[in-house]
Amino acid sequence: MSLTFFLIAGEPSGDKLGAALMEGLRVLRPDVQFAGVGGPMMEAQGLQSLFPMEELSVMGLAEVLPRLRSLFARRDQAANAALALKPDALITIDSPDFCLRVAKKLRAADPSIPTIHYVAPTVWAWRPHRAEKMARHIDHVLALFPFEPPLMEVAGMSCDFVGHPVVAEPLASREDADLFRAQEGFAQDAPLALVLPGSRRSEVNRLSDRFGEALALLAQRIPDLRVVLPTTANVAGLVNEKTAHWNLPVTVLDPRESSAEVFAARKRAAFGAANVALAASGTVSLELAAANTPMVVAYDMSWLSRKIIGSMLRVDTVTLVNLVSDTRAVPEYLGELCRPDMIAAALTEILSNEAVRLEQLGAAELTMKRLGLGGQAPGLRAAQSILERIDA
Repeated sequence: MSLTFFLIAGEPSGDKLGAALMEGLRVLRPDVQFAGVGGPMMEAQGLQSLFPMEELSVMGLAEVLPRLRSLFARRDQAANAALALKPDALITIDSPDFCLRVAKKLRAADPSIPTIHYVAPTVWAWRPHRAEKMARHIDHVLALFPFEPPLMEVAGMSCDFVGHPVVAEPLASREDADLFRAQEGFAQDAPLALVLPGSRRSEVNRLSDRFGEALALLAQRIPDLRVVLPTTANVAGLVNEKTAHWNLPVTVLDPRESSAEVFAARKRAAFGAANVALAASGTVSLELAAANTPMVVAYDMSWLSRKIIGSMLRVDTVTLVNLVSDTRAVPEYLGELCRPDMIAAALTEILSNEAVRLEQLGAAELTMKRLGLGGQAPGLRAAQSILERIDA
């Protein structure tokens, strides 16, 4: 008998996870059927989205409030469609503000439908009560990090670590990296710094001036330094505006200037060619680790947010490479420590101290191994976890 799953993804990263999961499910159960909400990648795997996923990709209180009524209507539409279909499981993918509300509504109306959530809440970092609240209407969790299952199980849900999608991403070859340097006019032995100030306007506005000052200080110490900044379409204009005022030349990789495939390959090559990176805190640290690019992480937010979140943090580092490798190899400068002089000194240390560089590369290798590199693809592992849960 064929299986039917109702999936919901609310943003591009979830769409990517969902597509890999659907591909894995189809490998294991070729007759599987899908319904629900997703983006272009899930649609390419055969999903006919109930409504455009982009309607759910809303972040920030000011952006959400005017659309609350339509978001509630979409929640009800998704829940009612799942109830009518009565699938073998509801699978919600990240986007907890929307997805878990659908799961809650479904669980209240029909407790017999299994509910599965892909991407565990970061209770190891802050707000641990989220897991207990989620357990009221989620049966099973698919975790991206190996230390998450015990935390979900204590809260009352079963949980499997299925691997992080970063381990399945393509990487640039040495030839790709060398070609990138040649195309950009960089000498093969010139120190190259990669700059990643975030993909949100608030991050770029808050970090870009400090990042630019730090790199200018670094360039004073390393005169032949070259700087590359890959950006995203939504902030490309702002990035170009900000970097125009930096006291050193910077090559901005703008996705608006080429196809998605060409830009992705160019960005991979930049990651592979770089000797060091300065990055905002986030999953980009895992992308850098995968590319064996040593890094410095820096981040800041508003004074109020800094105080509130700082009081709730349960870990002494927010860099995922440090957390997964259980080291503190990646230096991070957060809040009041997000200062150009401190950042420049850390970048200089990486470029000039081989022992520091090797320590980071070792942490990166361990991180990738612990996230599933060399094993089955995360999408296939997630599919196996779901089928085992359904058959249990």
